Amino acid sequence: MATVPGQLIWEIVKKNNSFLVKEFGNGTASVQFSKESSNLYNLNSYKHSGLANKKSITIQPGGKDHSVVLATTKTKKQNKPASLLHKSVMKKEFRHMVKAVENQVADNYYRRDLKTAALARLSAVNRSLKVSKSGVKKRNRQVVKCHGRK
Repeated sequence: MATVPGQLIWEIVKKNNSFLVKEFGNGTASVQFSKESSNLYNLNSYKHSGLANKKSITIQPGGKDHSVVLATTKTKKQNKPASLLHKSVMKKEFRHMVKAVENQVADNYYRRDLKTAALARLSAVNRSLKVSKSGVKKRNRQVVKCHGRK
């Protein structure tokens, strides 16, 4: 079975697909975003599209254990959606996750052009997983000295 080139797929889906979000900017200018999971910057462009490119990268939160899932598409499994993604779960500290993403994206010649986008998405996902410290604030237990007041 012959595969369809990515540029042709992009020409078909760039103006109308289920992931497209159109918003109006200043004046009559409209901005187009995409909600697809394999789009790192959420921009409606050929470079960042996971629909049109054979090689795409997805970085998402893993689950309750504060892990991050890095998924890349397998180029030879394009006709089998169930086995299309190669997922790896990262539970390490942030510096080790950065090195793993750099190795997978740039050093393996997978998609070198998406290295900064992948690192930006990793940083945003990691920031969203951090739990804010809530609860009762501790009082300052230092002695307050009153000078000259009666």
